[in-house]
Amino acid sequence: MEDEAPWYVIDNIDQIDSPALLVFPDRIRHNIDLMIRMAGDPQRLQPHVKTYKMEAVVQMQMDQGINKFKCATIAEGEMLGRVGAKEVLLAYQPVGPKIQRLLQLVQQFPHTKFACLVDHPEAASAIARVFHAADHTLDVWLDLDVGMHRTGILPGEQAWALYQLCQQKAGIHPAGLHVYDGHFKERDFNLRKAQCDDSFQQVASLAATIRKNTGVTPHIIAGGSPTFPIHAQRSQVTCSPGTSLLWDWGYHEKLPEQPFQWAALVISRIISKPEKGLLCLDLGHKSIAAENPHPRVHFLNMPEAEAVLQSEEHLVLRVADDRSFSIGQVFYGVPLHICPTVALYGEAYVVENRRIQGTWKVVSRERKITI
Repeated sequence: MEDEAPWYVIDNIDQIDSPALLVFPDRIRHNIDLMIRMAGDPQRLQPHVKTYKMEAVVQMQMDQGINKFKCATIAEGEMLGRVGAKEVLLAYQPVGPKIQRLLQLVQQFPHTKFACLVDHPEAASAIARVFHAADHTLDVWLDLDVGMHRTGILPGEQAWALYQLCQQKAGIHPAGLHVYDGHFKERDFNLRKAQCDDSFQQVASLAATIRKNTGVTPHIIAGGSPTFPIHAQRSQVTCSPGTSLLWDWGYHEKLPEQPFQWAALVISRIISKPEKGLLCLDLGHKSIAAENPHPRVHFLNMPEAEAVLQSEEHLVLRVADDRSFSIGQVFYGVPLHICPTVALYGEAYVVENRRIQGTWKVVSRERKITI
C-alpha cells in the first residue's frame, strides 16, 4: 500500500499557473476553533484582518460567533462593512483625507460600529472636528506605546490628559485603551510572558487612573499573535491575533507553544536549471514578502533547499543534486511572513479534498474599493 501524499499536495495542481497563493479552509477552521478555545469565548476576540484580506475568511469567523474585527486600512474597513461585521476598529490613527474616508465608512455602513486609534491631541482634535461637523460621534481608542516605539502615547500622565481631551471634544468619545506589543517575540515563552506582563502593568495603572477619576472601567484591546496566549489569561482584555488565521513559517519557528496550522501556501515551479546544483523558480520579490533576509519561504517538499539569489521574477536555490529535479516541478512553500505575501495576490485558490475548488478574491489588498 502506497503512503498517502502529504496534506499539501494538490491532485489537480496542473490546472493553475504559478506562482500562486493557496488557502485551505479546513485548516483555517481549525485555527479559528483554536483561537476561540484559547480565548474562552468568541466575544473576547477581535482578530486583525490585515493577514488575509478576504471576505470568506471573515465570514468563517462570524459563523463561529466572532463579530468584532481590527483592520489597518479603509479598504479593509469597507470589506468588513460589506460582510456585516458588528464592530470594526481601524487600528491606525487617521490623518488628512483618511478622516473623511472613515466618515464615509460610518455613513455607508450604519449597521457596523466603527472606531479608530488616537495617540496625539492634534489628531484627536482633527477627527473630532470632521465628525462633529457631520453630526456624528466616533469612538476612539487610546493607542498606548508599551515599548515598540512605532505609534502610541506612553501610558502615563500624557495618556490620561489625552483621554480627558477626548472626553471633552464633541465628535469623539474615548472607548478604551489599545495595546500592540509586537516587539515581544522571544521564542522562550516564559521570557516573552514576563516581558509582556511587566509592560502591561503600565496599562493596568492607566486603566485604574481612568476608573478612579471617571467611574468608568475602560475596555482594553491588547496584543497580536505573539502575546495572544498571554493576554488571553486576562479576563478583562479583548485579544486581537491576526496571523493565527493563516499562520506562517516565522511564527511557527518563534512561537512553538501555539499549535496553529499553516492554512495558506504559495506554489512555485522550476523554470530553469542554470548550472550544477542550482534551480531557478518563478518566485520573485513580486510573489513572496521580501522585507526579511532569506529564507523568505520554507518549501515543504524541499526543506533543505538554500536560497542564493532572488530578483523580481526569479528565486535561485542551491540543492545537493539538481538531477533529482525536473523542469516544471512544483514546490509548495510556507511564507516566512504571510501578511504581506497575501497582499501580493489578487486571488487565492481554494483547496478542499486535495483539489482546487475555486478562488477567493483578496478584495482589500487594494488601497481603495469604493470609498
